[in-house]
Amino acid sequence: MSRNVSELCDRRRSFLKNTSLLALGAGSLAVSSATLFAQKGKGEEDVSTNEDLMREHGILKRVLLIYDEVVRRIRAQEDFSPQTVADSANIIRKFIEDYHEKLEENHLFPRFRKAGKLVELVDVLYEQHQAGRQLTDRTRATAASLKTPDDRNRLAQDLSAFIRMYAPHEAREDTVLFPALHSIVSRHEYDAMGEQFDRIERQTFGGDGFDIYLDKVVAIEKRLGIYDLAQFTPK
Repeated sequence: MSRNVSELCDRRRSFLKNTSLLALGAGSLAVSSATLFAQKGKGEEDVSTNEDLMREHGILKRVLLIYDEVVRRIRAQEDFSPQTVADSANIIRKFIEDYHEKLEENHLFPRFRKAGKLVELVDVLYEQHQAGRQLTDRTRATAASLKTPDDRNRLAQDLSAFIRMYAPHEAREDTVLFPALHSIVSRHEYDAMGEQFDRIERQTFGGDGFDIYLDKVVAIEKRLGIYDLAQFTPK
């Protein structure tokens, strides 16, 4: 009887030991998975489709502020570097027009047209893209040979026209078009678009285009003396 009790106790201890080992292994696996997830999160930003498009609009907005400062200096007959205008227009051409707007034209506008939703808005946005490219062509050409007061006035007119069109343009996209995207695509398609946009961005720029062009914008802002945000606070 005593020996049977002893064997039963041995079996119980063995069972508890094995159960503890299994629990420890599962816990280690969970910790390992969580660690890998955290490490991935540190290396890769989880940016949604609309967030990606809207932060690219942030680059556009900051270039519009650069353009506005150049217009102010022209009106006040103050000096500025023509290279500053050329560099800013190149950002508009390469990052906004040749990349961001192409995403909209190739992947967003067709979906809205197919769904029969916001078609009139999409048509106006597309027309403004074309008008913007013409203004950028003229801006780049004028900045390359900025010699006379007439050149400066012509540049101010084109920059002002660009600002006047794109301020409401991007505001309408941010508040109407992009939010409506959720109503015409599934969650799966929405997420897939974000992944597709990320691949296109990295193939186009050889890395994170947003970070690359944000650095370029910051450099121009510092060159113009408009980088310090505090200077815009009313006294």
